[in-house]
Amino acid sequence: MTRKSRIRAALAASLAVATLGTFAAGVGVAGENDDKQRGRGGEREIAALFDQWNAALLTGDPKKVTARYAEDAVLLPTASPRIRTNHEEITDYFAHFLQKKPRGEKLRSVIHVLDRNSALDAGLYRFHLTDPRTGVTKAVDARYTYQYEKRDGRWLIVNHHSSVLPAES
Repeated sequence: MTRKSRIRAALAASLAVATLGTFAAGVGVAGENDDKQRGRGGEREIAALFDQWNAALLTGDPKKVTARYAEDAVLLPTASPRIRTNHEEITDYFAHFLQKKPRGEKLRSVIHVLDRNSALDAGLYRFHLTDPRTGVTKAVDARYTYQYEKRDGRWLIVNHHSSVLPAES
C-alpha cells in the first residue's frame, strides 16, 4: 500500500467514524425528545383530540367535523358499509350521521404516543343517538381506533375506524 493509499484509507475511516458518531448523537437526542413526548403530557394532548372531535360533532356541521381529518384520511365509519377516503366522502357521511344528533363519550381509551408527530388512540366509546323521526335517544357502544399525525403543527385524524361493539360470546 502506498503512502497516498494509506492516507486516503485513514481519511475514509475517520470520516466514517465521524459520520457514525454524528448519526448516533442525533438518534440519542431524537429518542430523548420522543421519550418526553410519550409521557403523560403527550397522552393528555392526544386524549383531548377526541373531546375536540366530539365538540365538532355537537355543532351539527359536517364540515367542522371533517376539518378534524387530513385530506388523505381514511374513515371506516360505524353506521356505513362504505370506506371514506377523502373530505367529500367524509363530509357526506357526517351530513347523514349528524342528523341523529350524536354525542360521544369514551368508556375506555388506550393511547400510544409513537413520536412527536404520530399517535394512536384505541378503545371503546358510547354514542347517544336520537332518531330524527321519533325523537327517541338510544345508546350505541362501539370500538374505535384513531390514528393521528401532526401536520403543519396541527393534529389531524389520518385513519379512523369505528364499529359497533359485538355482543360477548
